[in-house]
Amino acid sequence: MGDTNLDSTGEPAGNALTDQMKDASIKGEEEDIVNPWNVQSTSATGVDYDKLIKRFGSSKIDDLLLQRIEKVIRKPIHHMLKRGIFFSHRDMHHILDLVEQGKPFFLYTGRGPSSDAMHLGHLLPFIITKWLQDAFDVPAVIQLTDDEKFLWKDLKLEQVHQLSYENAKDIIACGLDINKTFIFSNLDYIGSSREFYANMKRIEKCVTFNQVKGIFGFGDSDCIGKISFPAIQAAPCFSNSFPHIFGSRTDIPALIPCGIDQDPYFRMTRDVAPRINYQKPALLHSIFFPALQGAQTKMSSSDPNSSIFLTDTPKQIKTKINKHAFSGGQSTVEEHRALGGNCDIDIAYQYLRYFMADDLRLEEIRKQYSSGEMLTGELKKILVDTIQPIIANHQTKRTQLDKETVMSFMTPRPLKFRF
Repeated sequence: MGDTNLDSTGEPAGNALTDQMKDASIKGEEEDIVNPWNVQSTSATGVDYDKLIKRFGSSKIDDLLLQRIEKVIRKPIHHMLKRGIFFSHRDMHHILDLVEQGKPFFLYTGRGPSSDAMHLGHLLPFIITKWLQDAFDVPAVIQLTDDEKFLWKDLKLEQVHQLSYENAKDIIACGLDINKTFIFSNLDYIGSSREFYANMKRIEKCVTFNQVKGIFGFGDSDCIGKISFPAIQAAPCFSNSFPHIFGSRTDIPALIPCGIDQDPYFRMTRDVAPRINYQKPALLHSIFFPALQGAQTKMSSSDPNSSIFLTDTPKQIKTKINKHAFSGGQSTVEEHRALGGNCDIDIAYQYLRYFMADDLRLEEIRKQYSSGEMLTGELKKILVDTIQPIIANHQTKRTQLDKETVMSFMTPRPLKFRF
């Protein structure tokens, strides 16, 4: 990022922070656009993540870090980490240092409830959060930003509040531990938590109007709710925002699994944290889940054919994959047999990278498709056979959730947590 001014914590200081974030959240090299509300790439393989790491100033998840995680947790690494689906981090080594010292941390991630039909890509942070929760035996807090969706979408407060409840069911169905997980709607929790609100004010006082415009691209016509929202997403990074879990302690850092597009919020938070004597959050960044039509197109809840949704039937899943999944195969069977397929752009293969846990089988598929031995139709059938039971199992778990269980997850209460 060049010669950026740093404060004593190693983070960009003052206007340099704003300039760095502004540069990282707008159109960059090769026309990639990455910010919390828009992701676009002109490449058939999607965003150039190596360049994005440089632009954002994060660190690549390398073999050394993966080996260290396995050593600390004494179990195999999750395939989404091993395959680079979670590819970038901030301060993960520091989190591992704390674990080795017997000191605590907690997990924080979230969901903006704009639709009652979540898709497969929405599950990524919750799948890895569940794995991290089990691997490290730590609590998790999950923020439902219904207030954000009210500000950005044409939705009523009552609608987004109800969507929080519906989305919470899908999050719970990922297998999170009820004894170690607190899921909260901003519309419910902020008004009842003095500590959370106080942290919002502390954060807001540290970020100027010019900085927040530079970081997030807000304009003069944006409502003031949007301008103040980043402090709301930042507040859960600090442990004393949840006194029912952590009491008044401010020395317990958060580890945040999220899409790389959410990073501007937490770069801002990491700049603010030492100024108010709090711990900086650590992060694990995921790549973007591609639309069925290819990595250059954008998934949309309003386009049912852009992804596999958690409400889809087996027939709908099969039809979507066969009809809409972008192929890396050749134009004819003869050409495909001779030249093979391109797994880097083939959506069926890319989806298998996310959801087929068997490394040996995935590598076998890659070799067969790349050599031309396996045809596109055969590859799509493998994906159908992989995704259908995943969705069916998720739907079964969701259906089994009663209102009492959901409200238990969403009620402020002590969690089973060893300090």
